[in-house]
Amino acid sequence: MKDKLDVALEEAMRDASITMETVGGRTLRVATWRLEMPSEHLPILFFNGIGANIEAVAPLAEALQDRAFIMFDMPGVGRSPDPIIPYTAWTMAWTTTLLLDKLGVDEIDVMGVSWGGAMAQHFALQHPGRTRRLILCATSAGMLMVPGNPAALSKMADPRRYVDAAFMEEHFQTLYGGALGKAAGKAEHIHRLKPPSRRGYLYQLMAMLGWTSAPALPFMKKPTLIMMGDDDQIVPIANGNILNSLIPNSELLVLEGGGHLFLLSHSDDCVEAMRRFLDEPEHAEEAEAA
Repeated sequence: MKDKLDVALEEAMRDASITMETVGGRTLRVATWRLEMPSEHLPILFFNGIGANIEAVAPLAEALQDRAFIMFDMPGVGRSPDPIIPYTAWTMAWTTTLLLDKLGVDEIDVMGVSWGGAMAQHFALQHPGRTRRLILCATSAGMLMVPGNPAALSKMADPRRYVDAAFMEEHFQTLYGGALGKAAGKAEHIHRLKPPSRRGYLYQLMAMLGWTSAPALPFMKKPTLIMMGDDDQIVPIANGNILNSLIPNSELLVLEGGGHLFLLSHSDDCVEAMRRFLDEPEHAEEAEAA
């Protein structure tokens, strides 16, 4: 008999195509939505938060019915096998291009949340020819950041939030803000989480040690939407202001009452903002800058 976690994970992925792909010497569990569907829109490549499996953000992929969506579990996260050796942002961005090649995808819109927001910045900087537009959610410029609430950061660094449901329940509002904590989606989100392995979580932490995008961001001309929550205890809104000041062609959207998981608690607002941004006509000067 399937347990509650397995049922929740299967339900979250009902419309996804799941494969195991070996690229760059790493085996990754990959999920795609609507990749074979004819569309006038580019696919969205999504980088998840630290320790988070594909299912955690599957509702966002389900909501964007008019375009393809690509996401994968980092090594040792979700159902991707443990990494044998550590990796860096550079090697993982390169590995991602090999995955895109395998999927037959050339140009994409890139999106990331929290840790994945840093990965999205790095991918866009390392591979500008494959990136059209960039969406950054609840993230920062890396080492150059305004730290969050110490109570929230200490819980964030504790992998028990994925392993121990009681721990997650007790500290959910401290971790992710009040909006989702008071919503029905809280329980659903907890049930979609699958614990990363200890090595997977450690290597993901190590991948961004000492990393910052700050020196390079003023030279990145990609149109960028920065979304931040004003109740985010982990990545305060000041970090969005820093990104907005560093990226020349950017705009900042603040989700009122949004915590670290505003993509889920404010999903309708986020999807509307994403569609508006991604579907904006590309100005000639933007095309030249890209």
